[in-house]
Amino acid sequence: MPVPHDIPAETELWDAFAESAFRDEAEPSFCWTQYVGHGPGPELLNSPTSVLEIGCGTGRALAHLAQQGVKTTGVDLSPRMVELASARWAPHGVRIERAEVLDWLAADQSQYDAVYSIFGAAWFTDPSRIFPLVRQRLAPGGVFVFSQPPAIPGAYGPQGMYKGGFAGKAMFTYRYSYKPAVWERHLLRAGFSTAQARVVEAPKEGHIGTLIVGARA
Repeated sequence: MPVPHDIPAETELWDAFAESAFRDEAEPSFCWTQYVGHGPGPELLNSPTSVLEIGCGTGRALAHLAQQGVKTTGVDLSPRMVELASARWAPHGVRIERAEVLDWLAADQSQYDAVYSIFGAAWFTDPSRIFPLVRQRLAPGGVFVFSQPPAIPGAYGPQGMYKGGFAGKAMFTYRYSYKPAVWERHLLRAGFSTAQARVVEAPKEGHIGTLIVGARA
């Protein structure tokens, strides 16, 4: 059963995140994992000419792709993050729009060679709703790739998450966690022709790995 996301409240949460996460001096960077320099790179996107990043956050990954000549579009829920990231990366050719991702995907008429999410909207949106919309935005043969932490064993489906621990104003959202095989089934049901999910181990044994999931239209 879908959980009741409160979009205005989540907008406030992500605005607060923007103030703590955005660094104007940061340089373009693309990494699927939470460990700098570890794991695969943008080659998973299959050399696209156009991309859409859903839940693009600071925009550093988009800026990296724009430097390679890729036409880049990002969508993020936070007005503050969009303001900061647009000011930083628009001169590099990056386009970032403020929108709720499901509304954006339903209204957008563009097609992209690749849609991706790095600890972004694919983690925080019901896959039964977002995956079919992503599929519609992909050009024939296009790819959808996303990364996030793997599920905690035994904790599957929507998981509540507070911002900033357990003190202060109650700002929260929901993230979605499944076993790799379940992610693959969600994608195939959404109309993708192939899907593969795997966990990339952390560079240090015993540390949290990274779930990376890819699918082809």
